[in-house]
Amino acid sequence: MKKIVLTGGGTAGHVTPNIAMFPALKAAGYEILYVGSKKGMEKQMIEKEGIPYKGISSGKLRRYFDLKNFIDPFKVVHGYFEAKRFLRRERPDVIFSKGGFVSVPVVLAAKALKIPAIIHESDMTPGLANRIAAKGASYFCCNFPETLEHLPADKSIVTGTPIRQELLSGSREAGLRFTGLDSNKPNLLIIGGSLGSKFVNDNVRASLDSLLKDFNVIHLCGKGHLDSSLNNKEGYRQYEFISDELKDLFAMADIVISRAGANAICELVALKKPNILIPLGLESSRGDQILNAKSFEKQGFSYVIDEHDITPEVLTNAVLDVYSNRETYISAMSKSNSGNSISIIVELIERLTTNG
Repeated sequence: MKKIVLTGGGTAGHVTPNIAMFPALKAAGYEILYVGSKKGMEKQMIEKEGIPYKGISSGKLRRYFDLKNFIDPFKVVHGYFEAKRFLRRERPDVIFSKGGFVSVPVVLAAKALKIPAIIHESDMTPGLANRIAAKGASYFCCNFPETLEHLPADKSIVTGTPIRQELLSGSREAGLRFTGLDSNKPNLLIIGGSLGSKFVNDNVRASLDSLLKDFNVIHLCGKGHLDSSLNNKEGYRQYEFISDELKDLFAMADIVISRAGANAICELVALKKPNILIPLGLESSRGDQILNAKSFEKQGFSYVIDEHDITPEVLTNAVLDVYSNRETYISAMSKSNSGNSISIIVELIERLTTNG
């Protein structure tokens, strides 16, 4: 049986695309192993999927002063030798890396052992970990055409991000039953990220009376962000978090308002959902969501509102505009590779396995 090692960790964004790859890799006949950090969030996520997990030492490669900068390089070196011993013992045919600092020693160890590796970058500009690990990559996959400007031309390809295939199997009728909403009105779904967004929540609620004139509103507001005063608001449903029914909420949604994290927006494109993006501002991030959103706006996939420009009137007008022009957005998204990302990446993996 062919064998593949997947790696990536530190945030859910470095893990969930790997998990999305599991069914296709199993169907292609691969035995799957995973390398992550010893105590990172990825350990629990991967073990829950029943995939063998190897934890290695991992240190963060910071570009700012911190006392841990004197300790973490030793952890990275230790992780490199741990990864090398593991790969030498397991002898995988190929490595697939979704990034995060734990992936660096794995990809570099693979290079030393002449094991081919594929790296995937979700954001517009490659992070530090992926820039270092790129030296050991046979292919470098990315989400955005603009990212190719930062990558070696001979081994880089726009694939989109692997998304959870179960999201594609939702039912509008099941979503309406779950929410109990009026089936004669279009549905607006708001997603603020896994932890919710107070900024998005506050602006949606400030716009609620005007939005509810024309739309049902389904609001995923994050843990601790429910507003009990709105529990009986006609046409409005709020949830801290949705898991199993998320696919049905997507299926019933006619428009989505979202932050602009790379994985989230790739799901919207794969699902062909007209959307409004409110990227996290520079005050709270390195600006990657702003770049992600601008790229999707340029490609005709999204309507983008800067945090500083939002008012209830601006948000309501944006929703009405996107709904009126929804077929234009759907047409643009239909030309994207995002829905085929898993098959494209598996084809690259197969190419390396066959050539190896």
